[in-house]
Amino acid sequence: MRTERNLTRRLDRVFARLDREPERPAHIDVPRMSRHRVVLFTATLAFYLAIVWAVVITSWLVRLDWQVMFFRPYQQWPQIHAFLDYYVVLGQRGPTAVMVAAWLGWRSWRQHTLRPLLTLATSLLLLNITVGAAKYGMGRLGPHYATVIGSNEMMRGGDIFPSGHTANAVVTWGILAYLASTPRARRWLSAVSAVTSLGVGMTTVYLGTHWLSDVLLGWAAGLLILLALPWFEPLIARTETALFDLRDRWRARRTRPVAEPAVPVTPVVLKPRGAPAGQPSPAREPVASTRASRGLAHLAPVPHTTRSERSPVTPVGSRRPPHADRLPRGTSQPARPLTGG
Repeated sequence: MRTERNLTRRLDRVFARLDREPERPAHIDVPRMSRHRVVLFTATLAFYLAIVWAVVITSWLVRLDWQVMFFRPYQQWPQIHAFLDYYVVLGQRGPTAVMVAAWLGWRSWRQHTLRPLLTLATSLLLLNITVGAAKYGMGRLGPHYATVIGSNEMMRGGDIFPSGHTANAVVTWGILAYLASTPRARRWLSAVSAVTSLGVGMTTVYLGTHWLSDVLLGWAAGLLILLALPWFEPLIARTETALFDLRDRWRARRTRPVAEPAVPVTPVVLKPRGAPAGQPSPAREPVASTRASRGLAHLAPVPHTTRSERSPVTPVGSRRPPHADRLPRGTSQPARPLTGG
């Protein structure tokens, strides 16, 4: 219960922060699918298909893959091996997704919108679907597991083509440039993400975990996802609106007063002690309150006494003057003589 209460309070604070500016900031523009972007998307898709076809037919690109593998760059320059072992982490999905999500979460907090996080989630979902399907669909083995020299190693149950590290580096770091607020920031972040993804791809070739053609196809796969993101902007906007509507309904349901159901009161009939089980108990008379009974204490019945037994009203030794013609109590008064008129 305490954990759920703390989680509810944190969600309330987050949504309260977002409620300070419910509308999208005016200075942040949403990329649209322009003609220039459509041309770049088409050219990148053609390059993607060309790489796949060149590997399938075992062209000069496959021979180049084998030549680079036999060159063994990690043996030619062993002094940078330790550094590149850490540098290649910039292409792993878990660490990079956490770092970029933390940055975009802070931006969502400052800009009072869920669009950065939803855009990152959409790009990663597209990356997992497209690159994962291509990996398992073509089933190419990596250099360390190659069986026949000079072959393309396709349909051998591998998952190396295209390079997941390279595609993930392009998408994860490129999303920062895609969500940049100003054109200058977009240019700088585009250059940084391009250098980072290029370095990650060449590092996998240096370590011998990928063919050179794997890296080329990984660059194309990641760039296709970034170029296609404007098509998903309406879906992202609808999802954000739906989440805020769900939040409002949840809050309204929480703050709505709940009427407690009326509990019927059943009178309890008490039976006198020792009464038979089947005999109904007589109705009890209402008893007055204690205060009322105390107020009527002077009306309580007392034993009746005659007037002669009561204490005299006038105490002994009365101060009233005696009357000569008044006889003591209990003696009969003599009859007065009748006089004629």
